[in-house]
Amino acid sequence: MDELEKNEILGDLYAYYGCLLTKSQQSYFEDYYYNDLSLGEIALNHQVSRQAVYDNLRRCRKLLKNYEDNLHMQRDYSMIETKLSKVATAVKNGKSNQALQLIIKLINELRGE
Repeated sequence: MDELEKNEILGDLYAYYGCLLTKSQQSYFEDYYYNDLSLGEIALNHQVSRQAVYDNLRRCRKLLKNYEDNLHMQRDYSMIETKLSKVATAVKNGKSNQALQLIIKLINELRGE
């Protein structure tokens, strides 16, 4: 996995769990990943050391991954999106019976059945 893919994954996780980070962590994360600021620029803006910025970003990455490992929001959303796409395809192709079966299956999976 290259750096771009890793950053995309982190951005997705941030979309789900960013609000669970502190305001300071959110600011560092957004400056680094969204505003493309260097560690030095972020350190200067926040009047901290580059090491403090690096440590904070590393902690953010770890927290975001930990939230996903425990809450599975991104995984579950992707699964639902994939299955609803199959339902839409079945409806588009005039297979309403198949679409209904896919919906029932999805509901049962969401209930844990």
